[in-house]
Amino acid sequence: MRIVVLGAGFGGLELTTRLSEELGDGHEVVLIDQGEGFVFGFSKLDVMFGRALPESVVHPYADLVKPGVRFVRTGVRSIDPVTKRVGTDAGDFDADILVVALGADLHPDATPGLLEGGHEFYTVPGAFALRDVLAEFPGGRVIVAVTSTPFKCPPAPSETALLLHDHLTRRGVRGASEIALVMPMGVPIPPSPAASRALLAAFAERGIAWHPERLVTGLDPERNVALLDDGDEMPYDLFLGVPVHRAPAVVEQSGLTVDGWVPVNPLTLETSFPDVYAVGDVTSVGTPKAGVFAEGQAAVVAHAIVARARGGAPTSQYDGRGMCYLEFGHDQVARVDVTFLSGAAPVGDLEGPSSALAADKVAFGATRVQRWFGREWEHEPAG
Repeated sequence: MRIVVLGAGFGGLELTTRLSEELGDGHEVVLIDQGEGFVFGFSKLDVMFGRALPESVVHPYADLVKPGVRFVRTGVRSIDPVTKRVGTDAGDFDADILVVALGADLHPDATPGLLEGGHEFYTVPGAFALRDVLAEFPGGRVIVAVTSTPFKCPPAPSETALLLHDHLTRRGVRGASEIALVMPMGVPIPPSPAASRALLAAFAERGIAWHPERLVTGLDPERNVALLDDGDEMPYDLFLGVPVHRAPAVVEQSGLTVDGWVPVNPLTLETSFPDVYAVGDVTSVGTPKAGVFAEGQAAVVAHAIVARARGGAPTSQYDGRGMCYLEFGHDQVARVDVTFLSGAAPVGDLEGPSSALAADKVAFGATRVQRWFGREWEHEPAG
């Protein structure tokens, strides 16, 4: 078989690693991504706040060496889910099994005034550019805000506000600053009441203003005000925004999407097209758009492909479970374990925050770098 995997994020990396482990070079696996390398979402915050250097958090795809897996760095230009043919800048690829793991594209330009009057911290270039901006910020009114839903890694705006408090405190300008967090949800982490309570307490303790159930729809750069969906305005000196998320245009043009995202069987991750799967942020599977959920979904798809290669039937189903680490600042990290099952309300537990979980988070990243790229990840402070 030839298995073509589009996208080398959490889902694509975990899927191809499992296929290599189980099938070796007995089948051809092609992993396609246009990026230079992989960056964990939490690493973007590390760079933003001066805790890591940019070059230390990019894991080059050129390092990928796995039996049976060929990495092709190129852009995807067309996807035909009927014939399972993928058009790229490096030519066409025909698949027996196609897996779409292209994630969500980010569109800062979709929010009026964001590019001219603010900053976004979700793309790698945007987060890395903020390193110098935050290092030189003299203090003032800061807004951390979401500009549309759905968005990746729902805890990230809360983490950003808390880490910003620490950053401004270290630089001696917290007393001259205000931090406001604007989010569309009624609580910071809806599936986990315990995590939400802990975050709200942390906001109150640090003097971070919490504005729930509100979206920033645009910025007026000339007046330095954020425009909210309820018609209100908020003045700012520094705006940090979560940009609009959309499925990649090539996925929308393929006919795979419904209401903007790819619908899949929530247990098997199969699309409506035979032998075409989708995992991760590009889907509407019902879990948060976060890497650990894509990783879990990839494991189910890998099991199905391996079973088929060996002439058996798949028995694994996606259980909707995932976890995320949650930065509280002060070198404290919590862990939220959440389960999303179809037809049931999500449930989530909170552990921490603690310094021990901060070390656990480091280990989480290191084990995946070892597993996916076959090398150690040295964690050196930015100095």
